[in-house]
Amino acid sequence: MKNQYTKLQQGFTLIELMIVVAIIGILAAIALPAYQDYIARAQMSEAMVLADGLKSPVSEYFGQTAVCPSNAAASLTSGGITIPPTSISGKYVLSVTAGGAADATGAGCTIVSTMRATGVSTGIISTTLTLTMGATVGTGSTSWTCISTAPQKFLPSACTGT
Repeated sequence: MKNQYTKLQQGFTLIELMIVVAIIGILAAIALPAYQDYIARAQMSEAMVLADGLKSPVSEYFGQTAVCPSNAAASLTSGGITIPPTSISGKYVLSVTAGGAADATGAGCTIVSTMRATGVSTGIISTTLTLTMGATVGTGSTSWTCISTAPQKFLPSACTGT
């Protein structure tokens, strides 16, 4: 009776443990790159959110002055519309700048978000996300296109990439 009891308490074999370790290794090898891409996408979404915040002021400023606003040095105000200075930044975004040169229809004003050189995912270091205003005169609405120097897999779905 004693021999039968000790046989039940032997535990796992070395092969069983090695199989479990191999399975965990395979899952980690698949999950880690996917998680890193997810983190980079989240960081790039900050660039889009900060740039989106300037869409209305840039559109309104152009509508009043027929000139693309530039916030390169300091905040810019016209008719109660204020374009904040380049101090717009985030945890992963170095700066958000408005500028560009519009044609007679308004196409060409830009908002550029520049990612930081450190503290961001490897694939998006120092990349830019640029929103460009489309023609506004005669259309009754403002459209924006998005391009970026970052790989497409890291961009929000509203941005087409390069």
